[in-house]
Amino acid sequence: MTFIRELFIRVRETMTRRLRAQTMVEYALIIAAIGVVAWGAYNLMGQDIGSMASGIDSALTSS
Repeated sequence: MTFIRELFIRVRETMTRRLRAQTMVEYALIIAAIGVVAWGAYNLMGQDIGSMASGIDSALTSS
């Protein structure tokens, strides 16, 4: 009976480790996708963002 219990515990721990690793990979993929989208948005609107920041800076400085 002890053998069966130990075997069950080993299988359960192995499955838990695999699920955790899978979750970490999924999180890494989501973070990478967000990074790619942010990079693409910055490339598309890079000049606009820079000029908007300059405009805000000059408006705050002149007030």
